[in-house]
Amino acid sequence: MTLDLFYSRAGHLIRRLNQISVAIFLEETAGLGLTTVQYAALNMIERKPGIDQVTLSKMVAFDKTTLVKVLNRLVEKGLVARKQSDTDRRRYELAITSEGADIIRKIIPMIDRSEQRILAPLDLEDRRKFLELASRLVHVNNVYSRAPMNLELVESDRKSSRAAATKAERKPPLSKARRARKRAAQ
Repeated sequence: MTLDLFYSRAGHLIRRLNQISVAIFLEETAGLGLTTVQYAALNMIERKPGIDQVTLSKMVAFDKTTLVKVLNRLVEKGLVARKQSDTDRRRYELAITSEGADIIRKIIPMIDRSEQRILAPLDLEDRRKFLELASRLVHVNNVYSRAPMNLELVESDRKSSRAAATKAERKPPLSKARRARKRAAQ
C-alpha cells in the first residue's frame, strides 16, 4: 500500500480528525480539567436529571466499564451526585451538582470555539454538508460500535426538546406585571 493510499483511507482520516478534535477541546477547556468523555456524560446528566447509569451509557455510547470510571471521577470532582434508586437497589440515579452546572455554563462558549476551529477551513456550505455526512455515517454504522448509541432514546429526547422549544416559541412572553403576579402566587 502506498503512503498516499494509507493517508487517504477513511479510517485513518477519521482517527486523525478525532485526535485533532480532542486536542482542540482540551486546549480550549484546559482550565476546567474535563475530558471529552467527562463532558459528554456531564452534559447528558444535566439534560436528564435522575438518569440512571445504564440509560446514560446508551445515550452517550460509552461502554459500561468506561462510564463507571468516568462517573467516579465526576463524583470525586463534586460535579455529579450518584444515589441508589429507591425502587431498584441495582440502579443508580445521577444528578448534576451546582458545581457541575457551573462547569456546563462555562464550557458552552469553549465548545463553540472548538467547533469553529475544527471547521474553520470549510465554508458554511461545506460545514453543513460535512456535518450532515458525518451524522449519516455515525447513524448508519452505529450497529458496528462496541458501545452503540440507543438511537430510539436519542430520537425520543430530540422530539421532546423540539416540542418544548416550539411550545416556548408559541407562548407569548409574560409582561412584567404578569411575571410579578405569577411569582406572588407561588
